Amino acid sequence: MTERPFSISGELTEAGHRLVQRVYYEDTDFSGLVYHARYLHFLERGRTDYLRCLGVEQRELVSADEEGLVFVVHRMEIDFKSPARMDDVLTILTHTEKAGGAKMVLNQQIRSDETLLISAKVIIAVINARGRPRRLPETLAAKFLEGSTPL
Repeated sequence: MTERPFSISGELTEAGHRLVQRVYYEDTDFSGLVYHARYLHFLERGRTDYLRCLGVEQRELVSADEEGLVFVVHRMEIDFKSPARMDDVLTILTHTEKAGGAKMVLNQQIRSDETLLISAKVIIAVINARGRPRRLPETLAAKFLEGSTPL
């Protein structure tokens, strides 16, 4: 099997997580620009691969103990700064601002080269398998906060 020179899940950096994705035809609308809702997909991939790089397996969390643990988006604020186009290479950056209690606050950016395209603040609710709020375990909160500096 051939060794990949990169991780398809991105990488942890001093500022949090970095994931590189290409814009495909399916991501664009009739104007040739990325359709606004597609940015949610890129942001979700960034958050999911951030967890993966931290060693957090969401499938395992839901059944890790008798209560279960699930992350759900509670609120999202997005600023659309500049459009992306087909074949652009995007960098999705994810940084933990807060992790504790029953929520996490993640800051995300989507960039094309040095141009900021999207900035987002995502508030994640921590719930149990029955949909009720639960506290984020301290060891997990520490994982999210470790080495994460503001974007």
